[in-house]
Amino acid sequence: MRTLSRKASFWVATSVAGVGLWTSSAPSLTYPLYAAEWGLDKTITTAIFAVFPVALVLVLVVFGNLADFIGPRASILCGLAASCIGTVGFAVAPDVAWVFVGRALMGVGVGLSMGPATAAMVELSAPGQSQRASSINTAATSVGVVLAALVGGALIQYAPFPTRLNFWVLGAVLAALGIAAWFLPRTTAGGQRGRWKPRPPQIPRGARWVFVVSLFAVSGGYAIGALTFSLGAQIAKELIGSDNALISGASIAVFAITIGVVALIWRGLPVRRMIILGGVAAILGLALLLYSAVAQSIGGFFLASVFLGAGYSFLFLGGLSLLTERTPANRLAATLSAMYLVAYLAQGVTALGLGAIATASGLSFAIEIGAPVLAIVAVTALVLASTVRARRVGSPERADAIGRVVG
Repeated sequence: MRTLSRKASFWVATSVAGVGLWTSSAPSLTYPLYAAEWGLDKTITTAIFAVFPVALVLVLVVFGNLADFIGPRASILCGLAASCIGTVGFAVAPDVAWVFVGRALMGVGVGLSMGPATAAMVELSAPGQSQRASSINTAATSVGVVLAALVGGALIQYAPFPTRLNFWVLGAVLAALGIAAWFLPRTTAGGQRGRWKPRPPQIPRGARWVFVVSLFAVSGGYAIGALTFSLGAQIAKELIGSDNALISGASIAVFAITIGVVALIWRGLPVRRMIILGGVAAILGLALLLYSAVAQSIGGFFLASVFLGAGYSFLFLGGLSLLTERTPANRLAATLSAMYLVAYLAQGVTALGLGAIATASGLSFAIEIGAPVLAIVAVTALVLASTVRARRVGSPERADAIGRVVG
């Protein structure tokens, strides 16, 4: 079978990462519509969001090392198929039960495809260019969120079938990307031999402290994402006073655009500095979010989105770069899956916790509780980052290993 070139394969893998975040974010602007149509409280709407990371975590626990045996291509194809089926479930959903099933299938799909796509990007990069791959990965995920926010917001606000058409469009994109992924080369497997069997992701012994530091950074970013995607549209409507879905989507798009801009412009910073800057930006963004909710300031809300996007980008990019540059190539997919496992679990717990507090005590109180907790996570990440040596431990050996896997 004819396969794509190395360069084209890199961009297909990049697209898989971006569409993974589009899939994750697509339902965000429909939560207020579901709440109005089916009489749902915020516990239920945030639970819809949280089903995604919970399903993703379960997949990573069982299938976290699958791509190291069957290769990224096969795992990506399985993931795209599951995501497409879940998206169609949203498009035809007659009640909230279908939405939960569709959301779970989306989690399964992204769980099978995100880690392998990231690993494939690193493997398909030139030796020693793992940080470039990480920055492009971060930018791609921001593009995915922008598409979810702007395409979704425009279709919901101005097109017919506001709870359905958005998902038909995404389903078509997933199907087209699946066709392209079919032609990915089979030679980018992780290098594990023998018969695959379910096994939770394991961390190489020499990379465990680096994994902890990376985990706090990435989890902090994902927790900020949980706040933005699970409650952002409802914050804009109830606390800021905006009823326009496109404006709500634009605030999420600003968040995502900032993620991409930061990842591309400051990708050359040392990883420690990235994580420290991410912690500082996240703290400022959370403070601005609290201010905008109290003052009902749409300008403050958009400015908070800028700082939260910068915080997410620096934390995610710094954590991902740190992990990819210091993990052996033949263990990279499994290690990334372990990182995504815990990060998405943190995202699900954040969404469910905020939703429960919002239902019991009001959305404003949930933000007043959630923002300081997320700020503590950001502070922890930047403190831990200061303990990591600036020297890139093992980078030459890792670059050679990647070259052998690709070549």
